[in-house]
Amino acid sequence: MLMAFALGMDAFSVGLGMGMFKLRLKQVFIIGLTVGIFHIWMPLLGIIAGRFLSVQFGTFAALAGGVLLLILGLQMFVSGIRGGEGAVLAPVGMGLFIFALSVSLDSFSVGLTLGIYGAKTAVALVCFGLAATALTWLGLLIGRKVQGVLGVYSEVLGGSILFAFGLKLLF
Repeated sequence: MLMAFALGMDAFSVGLGMGMFKLRLKQVFIIGLTVGIFHIWMPLLGIIAGRFLSVQFGTFAALAGGVLLLILGLQMFVSGIRGGEGAVLAPVGMGLFIFALSVSLDSFSVGLTLGIYGAKTAVALVCFGLAATALTWLGLLIGRKVQGVLGVYSEVLGGSILFAFGLKLLF
């Protein structure tokens, strides 16, 4: 559960930034569930792959997650500066897929390790999914409240947060 909470903290932090994207409660609900589902499937894939691959692949997953967050954060930052016009990636459709994938890639890396050491798969996956869903909802809701206070600048701040987490994953 501690590992699930630690992995979910990335989803919370990124959700905090994404919550400033002017989301409705229905979108917050869907985003949280989607991130939770990705936090179940990615470690499952990692566990399966971990039984066949070495730990070297975990570095690639962290780098890919960093690049995805950089792109998403930069797009959100530019969109905020332009006054919300021309948003390429929103947390719906492909943007939601990219968002959920970027915050769950680290759980793929953890899944690799769990697969190598033969952890209890079902317990780990349920913990990862529940923690990621709850923490994503919390981050999105807090970000949503902050968005109302910051107004126009909230999207710029949210994009900056996502971009910073992308850099953190890369370096």
